[in-house]
Amino acid sequence: MAILQQVIFIAALGAVAWLIYQRVGIIGKTIRLGKDEDRTDQPSKRLSIMMRVAFGQKKMFDRPLIGVLHFAVYAGFILINVEILEIVLDGIFGTHRLFAGALGGFYGVLIGFFEFLALSVLIACALFLVRRSVLKVERFQPARHREMNGWPQLDGKLILVFEIVLMIAILTMNAADSALQDLGSAHYPQTGDFLISQFIKPLFTGWSEPALIAYERTAWWIHILGIFAFAVYLTYSKHLHIVLAFPNTYFSRLEPKGEMKNMPEITSEVKMMLGLETQAGDAVVPERFGAKDVPDLSWKNLMDAYSCTECGRCTAACPANMTGKKLSPRKIMMDTRDRLEDIGRNMLANKGEFVPDNKSLLGDYILEEEILACTTCNACVQECPVLINPLDIILQLRRHKVMDEAQAPGSWNMMFQNLDTNQAPWKFSPSDRFNWAAGLESKSIDS
Repeated sequence: MAILQQVIFIAALGAVAWLIYQRVGIIGKTIRLGKDEDRTDQPSKRLSIMMRVAFGQKKMFDRPLIGVLHFAVYAGFILINVEILEIVLDGIFGTHRLFAGALGGFYGVLIGFFEFLALSVLIACALFLVRRSVLKVERFQPARHREMNGWPQLDGKLILVFEIVLMIAILTMNAADSALQDLGSAHYPQTGDFLISQFIKPLFTGWSEPALIAYERTAWWIHILGIFAFAVYLTYSKHLHIVLAFPNTYFSRLEPKGEMKNMPEITSEVKMMLGLETQAGDAVVPERFGAKDVPDLSWKNLMDAYSCTECGRCTAACPANMTGKKLSPRKIMMDTRDRLEDIGRNMLANKGEFVPDNKSLLGDYILEEEILACTTCNACVQECPVLINPLDIILQLRRHKVMDEAQAPGSWNMMFQNLDTNQAPWKFSPSDRFNWAAGLESKSIDS
């Protein structure tokens, strides 16, 4: 029986590793569809940002209570997985609590620490579930935010229930294990009671040894197979940010948020018009201005899309969204990821090559009305807990609409004409620009 369990475990481990390898491969390919962009400068500063924002969860603590709860889930997820190493080795070698003998009395302390984390995760997930399902936090409600309809809404709740089940499994498994130790069951080494599970242990009073073994083994399998399933599910879910938050924050933009990235070829023309340059620079005129589909964006834009946590802080802070406009920065990122997912499925179906599907990010996923509503205030960029930049994608889509397709609102065309003729948005001669200041000096002296 033990050998059969080992075989089943190793087969499950191999299958999970293969599925994750395949999934990571296709995610990597779709991200690499983006244009090259150098984000390797100032490595020490980038590392500092990553440690503070991704590892230290700095921006989550802008809201202290939510920050503490989120950190409990995050730290629990990271550190409890250290225990998974023992479970995996036990599964491969057919042992039980492999590290107990080597660590001695410290083993109980270590498991107690993991149990404390498991309880913290359980409580935090339960509270988050109450926030979503009972308190109905506005930014998660599909009635107000259409991007949260269907799967995104279910995904957020499903993962919380999933984590609660996993934590209950590990705590009750340890309690049943302790009860079996008290019975002197041969397969269960003496480790003593653990910090949290000792309070659950009375539930197993009076159980027979076969019943305890059956429960302990069932909980063990539920926990480890649940972890395996979560690892695969992670790559399809918004929870991919657990992994991508680290590279995404490391490669984040270092320039001030309000500094827009100019197009070199346009900058050169403007400088010539203003007399700052006498001949065209080295910038090559691109085949397409701005972005119409994901290959026109940079690889960092595409990593941003996969890193989105769907928390909705960006949308909650967006002034355009507040006034009822269709723009939702969260939806921009989710739509970009949906487009990447469709391209990934296309590539899988065509031996790794993308076959044109007559669709594009702008038009089929993101509407013109959405990108035109943006005020470029950077509120969404400021709010994001993993330093995603929805504005950069919006600007590139808008540039394509205006510069490549020559489709801009009438009021914008008037402004463009004034910029062309007067070098300013206003409809008067540059020589008259400072007329408003006439007489101010004399009035200041008189006063």
